[in-house]
Amino acid sequence: MSLSNPLRRIWEAGGAALNGWIALPSPLAAEAMARASWDSLTIDLQHGTADYADLLALLPVIEKAGIAPLVRVPWLDEAAIMRALDAGALGIIAPMIQTAADAQRLVDACLYPPRGARSFGPIRARLAHGGDYTVAAANTEILAFAMVETRAAVANLDAILQVPGLGGIYIGPADLALSHGFTPGFDRTEPEMLALLDHIRTRCEAAGLPCCLHCGQPAYAAGMAARGFSLLTVGSDARFIEAAANAAVADFRGKPG
Repeated sequence: MSLSNPLRRIWEAGGAALNGWIALPSPLAAEAMARASWDSLTIDLQHGTADYADLLALLPVIEKAGIAPLVRVPWLDEAAIMRALDAGALGIIAPMIQTAADAQRLVDACLYPPRGARSFGPIRARLAHGGDYTVAAANTEILAFAMVETRAAVANLDAILQVPGLGGIYIGPADLALSHGFTPGFDRTEPEMLALLDHIRTRCEAAGLPCCLHCGQPAYAAGMAARGFSLLTVGSDARFIEAAANAAVADFRGKPG
């Protein structure tokens, strides 16, 4: 079995990737999501409800579908990052990266020496990705995404982008908007926010790194893909269930009895 990250293959071909978001610790919900043929699925350990034990149940479902398994860790914590990678994640999204030093810590936790400082012990990753889960292969395929979502991160963006081994930038629009005086939320349309998003994207392009954006609706995500973003997240399993349930009840209530 070959260790290969589907996201890297999409970007090598010049495409934009579609990422799904898993907030629920349910293998059944994850399987339903995986059937939709996302390019990647991210298990959210920060604001989602899964824990480390849930990773061991959710990651195999994602891998079986041939989708890139990503994990957003709760914080910039080396232990949490290394455990998620040892469980089989092919990418880490770390929140609230604000400086180049933060980004360096992220890369060090994701990559093995000499490129990083990750401890070798891929207890499940070698079962999931095969016997060729070597230091060289893991360092080539694993992606370390730094979340840019504060004024400080934007101010330090060029320095963050220069950290060797960084896999890309993941924009958290809710906290980014909040830090710039707007109400938090996805799918920003304010001219100031759109200019800020474009600034981040163009700096990523100049550095040769993917720029990823969390979105709420498919139409907005498609527009941002056309704008040049490399990976677009749309919704989450929890939000899809909520929206479908509300629509079904509203549809029923609106029918004549």
